[in-house]
Amino acid sequence: MTGITFGCSVPHPPLMVPDIGRGGEKRISATLEAMEKLADKLAQQNPETILVISPHGASHPGAMGIVTAKSSSGNLRNWGASGPDYHFDNDLSMVSAIEQEADAADIPLQSIGETGYDIDHGVLAPMYYLFRAVKGIPMVPLTFCWLPLSTHFAFGQAISRAATETGKRVALIASGDLSHRLIPSAPAGYDPQGKVFDEKLVDALSRLDTHAVLNLDEDLIKHAGECGLRSIVILLGALQGLSVTPHILSYEGPFGVGYLVASFEAKELSPLVQLAKKTVETFVNEGKVIKPEELTPEMKEKAGVFVSIHKHGELRGCIGTFEPQQRNVGAEIITNAISSATRDPRFPPIAPNELKDLDYSVDVLTSPEPVENQDQLDPKKYGVIVESGFRRGLLLPDLEGVDSVDYQIDICRQKAGIMPDEPVKLYRFEVKRYK
Repeated sequence: MTGITFGCSVPHPPLMVPDIGRGGEKRISATLEAMEKLADKLAQQNPETILVISPHGASHPGAMGIVTAKSSSGNLRNWGASGPDYHFDNDLSMVSAIEQEADAADIPLQSIGETGYDIDHGVLAPMYYLFRAVKGIPMVPLTFCWLPLSTHFAFGQAISRAATETGKRVALIASGDLSHRLIPSAPAGYDPQGKVFDEKLVDALSRLDTHAVLNLDEDLIKHAGECGLRSIVILLGALQGLSVTPHILSYEGPFGVGYLVASFEAKELSPLVQLAKKTVETFVNEGKVIKPEELTPEMKEKAGVFVSIHKHGELRGCIGTFEPQQRNVGAEIITNAISSATRDPRFPPIAPNELKDLDYSVDVLTSPEPVENQDQLDPKKYGVIVESGFRRGLLLPDLEGVDSVDYQIDICRQKAGIMPDEPVKLYRFEVKRYK
């Protein structure tokens, strides 16, 4: 897999460096242990280029920043460290690709270093732990600005397209601390909303809930006094559309500043999901129905299939068949992907400018089997079909917020127009979910 293969969120207090902390770093031992684990994860990815976003580098208020010089260097001597000195070559082909993609997306982007660049502590402090994983690898320093969060998210998407274009394995490091107002002795003073902000953000990242992050209350953000949200939003934009596994490695704030260490490992999309994605993009852009070049073994089977489409974490379309209607799963995916994108009665048809914001999943169903009573159902394991005469309601398993069999059945009744007191037949099925 090439493109963005790994992302992480890291804190950057200089005291995390023992030469600066002089024992004080022991109070954030969970953070330091998590940084060591993160370095191992990063090394395992074998990145060819590192991108680092820092809140404390050179910046422009109305444009994203990128170093265009051949190299960058720095140290933490101004913070009391005796060393080391860090030097990184820049990846100018990556810089060029990011510039082109940002320009195509109409995102302001300006150089923050044309002949050289002094790396700031937002990069150097976490690099004390991560350097062993990236030594000798080119690094592109980036900074954010004060445009809306949506612009930062779009910049992340542009970065992802640029990374894919270069054909390299790319890791993106989002440096930033969370609220600076967690306790009365905190650097920016105390605000009880600081803890609320951190809890909401960490929870959303643990679930990779991009919609929740992009829609954090503006007043809550202001009260938090954070410096890392925009770095994280850029990271989320870069991960958009990928199959990602989030891990919260640590969070603590003994000094009144929230320190989060999190990793986001990207995997190549399943061939079934790639087929759904290509189907929708081709149909929406060109009005054509594709023919798959090659069917995987899973695509050659016959089964019911549901194709779900999400935009920024919110459902944007879901259509499927609980019994096979086409000659194989591949044809089932193509038919239902087009229906999900254009014929779901709950939503307008997907427009071309939405395609870059979409995530897809494909559920392949087992044959429905009748059940005698509700004890044989489990909303996490089984989907359910509720039938009365010619009316049928279906619900997939393991849906957020659907935690009981009664609720699962109630939703199916509502979908089919079956009244609560009408007798019904129940069927269950399992799914294999591809993301």
